[in-house]
Formats: sequence, C-alpha cells, structure tokens
Amino acid sequence: MAEAGPSLGDLIDMEIRASGPMSMATYMALCLSHPSRGYYRKADPLGAAGDFITAPEISQTFGEMIGGWMADLYVQMGSPTSLVVFEPGPGRGTLMADALRVATRVPGFGAALQLRLFESNADLAAMQAERLAEYNPIAVSEPEDIPEGPVIVVANEFFDALPIRQFVRRGAKWFERCVGLEDGRRCFGLSPTPYDPDLLGPAFADAAEGAVAEIGLAAEKFMARLGRVVAPRGGAILAIDYGYGRTQPGETLQALARHAHADPLAEPGAADLTAHVDFETLGRAARMAGLTVAPLVEQGRFLTSLGLAERHAALARANPDKAEALAEAFARLTHPAQMGKLFKAFCAASPGLRPAGF
Repeated sequence: MAEAGPSLGDLIDMEIRASGPMSMATYMALCLSHPSRGYYRKADPLGAAGDFITAPEISQTFGEMIGGWMADLYVQMGSPTSLVVFEPGPGRGTLMADALRVATRVPGFGAALQLRLFESNADLAAMQAERLAEYNPIAVSEPEDIPEGPVIVVANEFFDALPIRQFVRRGAKWFERCVGLEDGRRCFGLSPTPYDPDLLGPAFADAAEGAVAEIGLAAEKFMARLGRVVAPRGGAILAIDYGYGRTQPGETLQALARHAHADPLAEPGAADLTAHVDFETLGRAARMAGLTVAPLVEQGRFLTSLGLAERHAALARANPDKAEALAEAFARLTHPAQMGKLFKAFCAASPGLRPAGF
C-alpha cells in the first residue's frame, strides 16, 4: 500500500527548490536512509523477489568460511572468556547464522559470544532476531555501544552503500557534482565553485579532463570509528565488498532495482544506490587507529584459501542431487568473471594476529 503524503522524490525536489542543488552524498543519504521513505527502511530488499542477492544468500558455505575464520582468530586471541562479534548491516542474518553454526563448535566460543548487530531496517532486524535467537543478539545504534572486551567485526557489502561525494575535472579544476532541477526534473549538475584539489589528494593530481573523483568520507569515518573501538580491546575487522585497492579516478555509482541497473534519479528510495569501495582509504583509517592492515585479497582467493572448494565437494558427495547447484554457487562466489575478482576481502587486526586467508 502506498504511503500517504509526498513521495521521497517530492521531498527531495522541495528541498532543492528551497536550498539549491544538493551534493551526491546528501542525495544518497536521503535515498537510502530517509527516516520513513529511504530504501533501507522498506521491506526486505534481498533475494530473487528483491533487488539484489548477496554472497550469504547464494550458499551457506560463504558464512561457514567466515565462521571458521572467526574461530581461528578466537583461538589466536587465547580463547577469551568474552568475545564481541559485531556485524553492521546483517541482512537477513544469514551470514551470521551460518558463521556461528561453525564457530560455536570451537570450545569456549559459544559461551564467550556477545553478538551485537547494527541494522536500520525494521523488517530485516526482526528476521535477524528470529534467525539468530539462540545466540541472544542485541541491536546497537552505534559501534561504540558494544560491550568491552575483544571484538571481531564482520561487514559484508556494508561499505558500498555509504554515501559518497563526486567531483568532476574541468580544465585544471575540480567541481562537485550535485543533484538539481531543470524544467522540474531532477538532473546532475556541477557546483560553480571549484574545489581545492589538494583536499582530494595526490591520487587525482594527473586525472584526465572529465575524470570523476569519488570520495567516500562516510566509509572512511565509519572505519575510523570501528578502528577506535577494536584497537584498544584487541581483535579484527573483516570487510568484504566490491571495490579497488588503490585510490583512483573513476565513476562507479550505480542504482539497482529488481536485479537490473536503474536510473539513480528516477525514483528516489525505490532503488539501491551503491559505489565501489576505496579500500586504500579504509586501510589508512584503520592504520591511524592502531591496527595492522593485511594486503587486500580477491574474494575468490580468500574463500578458497579457507577451504571453500573442499566444503563444496563434501556437500556434493553427501547431496548428489544438489551437486549442480553447488557447482554453480561455487563458480558465482569464486570465478573471476563473477564475484571472485571484483569483490575483495579486507582485514585490519591487532598487531600480532595472523588472520586466515591473508
């Protein structure tokens, strides 16, 4: 049933008319997180009936590999009597359910576990609470709200949905891309005031005419917050997402609806807006907090190093009727032409820890 009152598009248009064009970061934040009409406030966007499918929904083995990864770290940390596992953006709780089914087989892990979830979608939060009920999950509104003690953070396809700013090179200057109105229709435009190129950093110094610089300040700040939580307590941050290892020019903003690309301006709040993650910037934020950052690893290599192929083979032997589906899922997670190369695994950990797969 349609929500009464103006649509999110109407609200954005009114804001532009009142205050002028808005930055891409402001537009993305409204589209994704508006209190009542934002994309992530609506019903479950995942799965075949939704707009996209994440790795945990492709195969249970994805979460199982993460569970083994967490269990190995737990043992390296000396099997503490208290361990916080924190997941921002847990989706339906699928990844964490699969992961904890494996991790809690390690002596002490289940008794030590304090599960904390960071979620803004009420429908998904309800699914998480039900699916993970045996682990007593507690929702938190800020990363800083998690309990004291060692902590493992698992963030799968979380950072790509945080708002970005975009800048376009014209001549020797950079101008911020904004969303405005032309003849009553939303459109992209450029701020008339040049942006200080020194603030963009050296990676964009030699960019070509028309190049786009995407700056993920929200992702950088969130990683810095996570780092400040993890560093003094001990632990690690695992982030898996699509992105690039070195800061570089390039436009990656996209809108997805019903598993297809959509116009990011057409129906605010009706499509998912994402951008590739700048892992170099995330790494810098984590290092500044005092963590050690491992070399970035492609998802396919990361998962196979944790035993994904062996796990799929074992499942196929036990379930021969599902062998073809298992092979398809394995290829989707690991093949370079699918998720295997575009998606990366990032890890920042306390000095002395040796996270598996890196």
